[in-house]
Amino acid sequence: MAFKFRQLQYFIAVADTGSISGAAQQLSVSQSTVTEAVKELEGDLGVGLIERSGRGMALTRKGQQFLRHAKRILETVADARRSLGDEVAISGSLTVGVTALVAGYVLSDLLARFRRANPAVTVSAIEDTSDYLEHLLINGELDVAVMIMPDRPVDQALQMEMLGETPYRVWLPQGHRLAGPHPVPLDEIADEPHVMLSVDEIEETTQAFWREHGFRPKVAFRTRSVEAVRSLVGTGAGIAILPDLVYRPWSLEGDRIEARLAAEPLPMVKTGIVWRRGSDTAMAAADFITISRTQRQDRRSFGISEF
Repeated sequence: MAFKFRQLQYFIAVADTGSISGAAQQLSVSQSTVTEAVKELEGDLGVGLIERSGRGMALTRKGQQFLRHAKRILETVADARRSLGDEVAISGSLTVGVTALVAGYVLSDLLARFRRANPAVTVSAIEDTSDYLEHLLINGELDVAVMIMPDRPVDQALQMEMLGETPYRVWLPQGHRLAGPHPVPLDEIADEPHVMLSVDEIEETTQAFWREHGFRPKVAFRTRSVEAVRSLVGTGAGIAILPDLVYRPWSLEGDRIEARLAAEPLPMVKTGIVWRRGSDTAMAAADFITISRTQRQDRRSFGISEF
């Protein structure tokens, strides 16, 4: 197996843009150059990576598997170069869009890694809803955005990659009758007062799975503050159903919060990075995307694995 980095770059561009022509435009090379590079890569690997038909092209199952490895290889090489100081220092500016939950629980780690690698880049962030951030990306007013991935498809002008996913769990105060080791049946907490977090489509998702299971929760408190949710749950004012992304075992007042699986399936919250498809991505934005992918591989998800 003797594939080249160039072949990996061209294959990833084809996967990201969805076409040979899109990859060629992104890379500023001819379509025949991209086609030949992918064919060489398939020959080196001995498997087909792309299926071509009259309707376009799609990755094969083997292609989808190899795509993850190809990205990881390029990200590892980029990290190695940064650590050795071989790369030309990146300067300029980077404008990042972020939704509310991501701002508090995902963005700080990404920015810390990016700033360590690129101290000469001036970074600014804009917090808003996912709809508005998509609008800013399409208009070229943002370089990238990190957000909770919406259930609906994003605009075709945008490219989105998942960075992590985390499940919902039931938050209970310490000593609650259901705070044992077993999963919590939703019908056991249907009549409990609920604390509802009203940011990043969390309330809509929560209401949707309650409707799916035939319950209508009694909402005692609505708030946009995760700390307020922790305080209210910790003092026994209500329970909450929220993603592990925002779970912490203690409130600011020092009250313990237990998080338990539900007996019924609950949704997953997915975090993604978004940028304008086919745009001439600046070096700072490209490196931010690379660092985000690397963090995804390092952490697998932005939640917690156990309690």
